[in-house]
Amino acid sequence: MYTVLIIDDSASMRRVLKDMINSIDEFEVIDVANDAYEAREKIKEYEPDLVTIDINMPKMDGVTFLRNLNRLHPMPAVVISGESVRGSDIFDDGAVGFIPKPEMGESMESFNDRIKDTLLSLTFLLKKYTLKKPKPQKKGYIQTQNVDYKVHPDEVIPLRAATFSGQKVIAIGSSTGGVESLLRVFSKLPSNLPPIVITQHIPYGFSNSFAQRLNDYSNVNVCEAKDGMILERGHGYLAPGNMHLTIEKIGNELRTKLLDTKKVSQHKPSVDVLFRSVNNTVGGSAMAVMMTGMGDDGTIAMKELFDNGAYTIAQNEASCVVFGMPMKAIQAGAVKDIVHLDEIADYIISFSNGKIR
Repeated sequence: MYTVLIIDDSASMRRVLKDMINSIDEFEVIDVANDAYEAREKIKEYEPDLVTIDINMPKMDGVTFLRNLNRLHPMPAVVISGESVRGSDIFDDGAVGFIPKPEMGESMESFNDRIKDTLLSLTFLLKKYTLKKPKPQKKGYIQTQNVDYKVHPDEVIPLRAATFSGQKVIAIGSSTGGVESLLRVFSKLPSNLPPIVITQHIPYGFSNSFAQRLNDYSNVNVCEAKDGMILERGHGYLAPGNMHLTIEKIGNELRTKLLDTKKVSQHKPSVDVLFRSVNNTVGGSAMAVMMTGMGDDGTIAMKELFDNGAYTIAQNEASCVVFGMPMKAIQAGAVKDIVHLDEIADYIISFSNGKIR
């Protein structure tokens, strides 16, 4: 039985959703909330397995709340809203499902069927989440204001001279908008490229499924990284949603190393941690790609890679969902070339073939 918290400012819609969800054997509505602030307290109290979120809500809109939830306490969230226009990009904000509210003339039976089909399709993800469900914290972990701390990568992985220079590695960092953007890039990549390591800010428990999607879209063999995996040509390694991904030299091989430490640059996994480890290991032989995302995670270590002679590119503003991370890297002087999303694959291929540097 999966527990659900409904968040909607309409009392009548709360009642409708509660009845519909409770009619599904595998689900039980544990409580309802009429805005984000009430939802925050009830999530702390009940720790539900799933939340449903409306977009148009008082005090704080559903998208802002969803982004805070995704950043500070990632958990499965389904958006149920009349703004069907957001159905194409709500997943980039952290949702695992989108259900448009019934339109004029649609029967409640049809709406009920859509609710049931969507929730049942998510049970395999919910099972993974509940098995590794984070323990509740004593203080409010879903905050309504920005976090006022920032851990520097030095506190997790000190900077040092490269230990395996000459070996090419491609490192990619992305956040908001990165899910669909990475799929577009990987769909154009051939096999036999140098190993690719990826940190995408992704909700806890869903990175493995996303790695499988990347694998299905690409000739690159993509997997969720596990500790101690040998980096191979033609393979991609995605950071787990709750661990920092790094690489290290063991003998004559490069291997993955996962770190279960504090958040860096407000994220775990952190692009700064991945890029710092790539710099420490292969240095100027690396290529670093900064893609769409909010904030500045990755800027510090990307500048270090740039200064060390690595080839660095950033996604341009026109093709970004959020231009934050690429913009910060560009402003820091950490980027050699600024390219459109649809050109990133070509740049990776050219770098791999030694045509650009």
